[in-house]
Amino acid sequence: MNRKGKLYFRYGTMGSAKTALLLTQAYNFEERGMRYVCLKPVIDTREGRNVIKSRIGIERECSWIYNETNVYDLIQEMISKTMVVFDWILVDEAQFLSPEQVDQLARIVDDFGVNVICYGLRTDFQSHLFEGSRRLFEIADTIDEIKSTCNCGRKTIINARIDAKGDFVEEGAQVEIGGDDRYIAVCRKCWRNKRIEQSYRDALPFLDLNNHDSDN
Repeated sequence: MNRKGKLYFRYGTMGSAKTALLLTQAYNFEERGMRYVCLKPVIDTREGRNVIKSRIGIERECSWIYNETNVYDLIQEMISKTMVVFDWILVDEAQFLSPEQVDQLARIVDDFGVNVICYGLRTDFQSHLFEGSRRLFEIADTIDEIKSTCNCGRKTIINARIDAKGDFVEEGAQVEIGGDDRYIAVCRKCWRNKRIEQSYRDALPFLDLNNHDSDN
C-alpha cells in the first residue's frame, strides 16, 4: 500500500475545545466526502451512549474502545465489512487508551496508510502523565498543543480536581470522570499558589490550638 499516514497527538487541558475541534474536523471530512470514523474509550460514559459530545452541545456517533479492545483488529474488521479503507480516524479522550492500544493505532497508520488524530489530556490532576498520553508523546509523528488561558492570563497546564467548596483535591484515583463541577484548568503558578494557600489555611486550627496550649 502506497498511502502514507501519520499519527497525530493534539493535547490540551480541560476546556481547551479539544472535542469541539475533533467534531469540526469530522464535519469538514464529511463535507469533502472523505472516509473517516470516530472512536472513544468507553471509560467516558457521561452521555450514556456511544457519542462524542462537546461542551458547546454538538455531538456525533462514535465506536467505543473497551479496555480489552484490540484497535487494530477493530479497524481491520470495519474495513473488511465496508471494503473501504478510511482516510482518517479521530480518537477522543485518547489519554484513557492503554499503551498497547496506542501502538495498535500506530500499526494502523503504518499498515493501511490511514491518518489517525488523537485528542486528549497530557496530565492528570496531580500533573502526572496519563499512560496513553505518555505513549503518544513517545511515538506520534506530529504533536500539537491546543492552548487555553488561565484566569490570570497565563497558559493553562494543570487539570486541577476540585471539591464541592472549590478547593483543589490532591489525593485520589487518577481517573475520575467529571466536568466543570470536578475540574478546572489553571496555570502552574496558580495551581501552586492555591495549594500553598490551602495548606496554610488547613494548618491554622492546629497552630491556634498549640498557641492556646502554650499560653496555659
